[in-house]
Amino acid sequence: MTARMGPRPDGPPIRVLFVCTGNSARSIMAEALLRRRGGADFEVSSAGTEPKGINPLTIRILEEAGLPTTGFRSKSVNEFLDQSLDYVVTVCDQARQVCPVFPGSHQSHYWGYEDPTLATGSDEERLAVFRRVFTQIGERIGLFVPLALRARTEGGHVTADPAGVGRGQ
Repeated sequence: MTARMGPRPDGPPIRVLFVCTGNSARSIMAEALLRRRGGADFEVSSAGTEPKGINPLTIRILEEAGLPTTGFRSKSVNEFLDQSLDYVVTVCDQARQVCPVFPGSHQSHYWGYEDPTLATGSDEERLAVFRRVFTQIGERIGLFVPLALRARTEGGHVTADPAGVGRGQ
């Protein structure tokens, strides 16, 4: 699902693609969070290097947070190879290793997070991992939005990790 709420008076939306292996959890969470927090200033999508469908616990987490869940689907990065993007953000180690090169001018970022789909235990224990990862991604997006908006105003890109570290902690 791509969110585009119309062009901004100060320029086109900032185009962001979140990439994960399965496009089933982390990248979907990041897409939903940035769409909410970034609004019309961002055009946001997510994709996987090996898409496998959206994990039901991802949908549950989004619903708990009051975020829309309709229209999401697990997509392949191949759908975006011919598109102009401002930022490509990989949110897992495996996707980072095999992510294709996207043509055009953009910044690539790596925000590594634990894979909540690999969590074991009871449903509540697994859900706790999804919640933790969702919170971590939300914190990073909270830092990214103002930096990306400022960079657009100044005619550039965010070139450093908005959390100041290389991995989601």
